[in-house]
Amino acid sequence: MRSENEIYQAIEQYSDMIRRLCMIHLKNYHDTQDIFQTVFLKYALSSVVFENQQHEKAWFIRVTINACKDLLKNFFRTHVISIDEVSKQLFELSSDNIDILEAVRSLPPKYKNVVYLHYYEGYTAPEIANILHKNVNTIYTYLTRSKKVLYEKLGGDGYE
Repeated sequence: MRSENEIYQAIEQYSDMIRRLCMIHLKNYHDTQDIFQTVFLKYALSSVVFENQQHEKAWFIRVTINACKDLLKNFFRTHVISIDEVSKQLFELSSDNIDILEAVRSLPPKYKNVVYLHYYEGYTAPEIANILHKNVNTIYTYLTRSKKVLYEKLGGDGYE
């Protein structure tokens, strides 16, 4: 079990990243809050010793993605929440940002994770491969395919 100070420090450092990652997957503020609490509860109760800060960050990313996947697989969730309800909960963004966010959200999960980690968190393909337990060439393929899909969805010009 971790100390209160360690937990507060982790929340300070990783809360924005975890919320963004959840919103990309879940598209729902309330589910994002639930997963946020779940991730930090797991951290508080975990006895994992991290090699370095990158290892710790990768752990948070992996736990967040897995928690989002678990929630999305939940029977109740897949049979109760309407698409209209989800679409009302977008952040207040400019129209260009909403278009980009919607395009990224519409990607298949395997592409969505890679796009987020590469373009927003700044991870390289080998680092992403390590975090997601995939082959490096698979990550390069996902990046290439997702760029093509986004380029087509966003109309090309101005989005490269």
